[in-house]
Formats: sequence, C-alpha cells, structure tokens
Amino acid sequence: MLRTSTTSTVCRRAVTIARRNLSDATPSRPSSALAGDTGRKATHLHHAMTSFLAIAAPIVMFTPDSYTDGMINQGFGMLVATTVSAHSWIGMNYVATDYVPKVSKALVGPARMFNLGLGLVTFVGLGKIALNGKGGVKGAIKGLWRPQQKE
Repeated sequence: MLRTSTTSTVCRRAVTIARRNLSDATPSRPSSALAGDTGRKATHLHHAMTSFLAIAAPIVMFTPDSYTDGMINQGFGMLVATTVSAHSWIGMNYVATDYVPKVSKALVGPARMFNLGLGLVTFVGLGKIALNGKGGVKGAIKGLWRPQQKE
C-alpha cells in the first residue's frame, strides 16, 4: 500500500511540474523580446509549426506541378519560409536557454541575437527561393535529385 501511495505522489508531482508555465521570466528578470522560447504560447506555436510542416510539406511536394505552379507555389514557399525560420528561431532559443549558461551566463544575450540573425537570414534566403520563377521551394528541393543538365 505504501508503494502505491508513493508512486501516486511522485506521478502527481511530475504532472504538476509539467503543467507549470514554461517561461523562465521572473519579476526580477523579465522576458526579453529576443527570447522566443519563453512561455506556453511559444511552446504551443513551436509544436503547431512542427505539425504544419510535417503535414503540409509532403502534400504540396507530391501534388503535380500543373496544380501548384504560380501563386500557390509562391504562397506555399513563403509560408514554408516563414514557418521554417520561426521554427528554427524558437528551437535555437531553447538550445541557448539550456546550454549557453553552462558556458557563460553573459553569452545568453549574444546567443539570442545570433539566433535572431540566423532566423532572419533563413527567412530572406528561403523567401528569395520561394519567389523566384524557377519552381520555388518545391523546384529547389526537386532539383536536388534531378541530374544536372548539360549545356
């Protein structure tokens, strides 16, 4: 009987800890605008973006080109550019929160700035690919498996 009670208490405590707000902001240390990993909304958004990418990307990739050429391809490409860059920004902020303080707590701010820059470069690069006239993101991915054309 004691074993069941102890196990139950441990399980309840684990659930309570899991339900707490995931923010690392405190009254003495407010959350920064660069901290993309703070709070339940960021975690929910990160998981929603993961689900979107896992479901939408194969659907668009396997849809015939005749259905997706033009605005659909460009719109999907910009959606992918936005989602991938935001997803990587939030995910890399989780890495900065977990691992950078082990090296130096003073490096957390610069690491977050680096992650923001990396997210912006990712967005600009994927956005440029999405809006080019050569098939966008879908064409770029398909081009990885096409043999190079000899001129």
